[in-house]
Amino acid sequence: MIESERLILRRWRAADRPVFHAHCSDPAVMEFLGPRLTRAETDAALDRQNGYLESHGYCFWAVERRADGALLGSCGLKPGAPDTPIADDVEIGWRFGRAYWGQGYARESAEASLAWGWANTPAPRIAAITVAANTRSWGLMERLGMARVADGDFDHPAVPDGSPLKRHILYRIARP
Repeated sequence: MIESERLILRRWRAADRPVFHAHCSDPAVMEFLGPRLTRAETDAALDRQNGYLESHGYCFWAVERRADGALLGSCGLKPGAPDTPIADDVEIGWRFGRAYWGQGYARESAEASLAWGWANTPAPRIAAITVAANTRSWGLMERLGMARVADGDFDHPAVPDGSPLKRHILYRIARP
């Protein structure tokens, strides 16, 4: 568990599943992430995250607001996706319910995740990916001190050909 001023980053619980599914089925939340997820797909995603936690000691954790216990979304670290330029990196990522955008939760949880990563992994760098149109996400990457890799754009193998989300941009930050 990671604690920041307003947030707790923790393992996923069964009670989180319907709330996170509501986030993952919201067209605004999924605009740059891919198709809206079914409940089974959301459950599988959370099972994968808990699996990363078991195998690596970290995952895209559940982000809970300390004041009232509300599940706001996810943020954290996971192994980079196979067959991508970040396959050998630790990846940072986030996803929040629309009601929680613009309140600094993504930045606060990402800063806590980076600090945890530097303190608890030997990773020489941490990477993040998104699509160029997702200005909010890559803007946060830059506010975190990450830099876009000049020749790092790539077609994500998990995204279908012809999708406007196929092409990804890459950001990295080196260990301080």
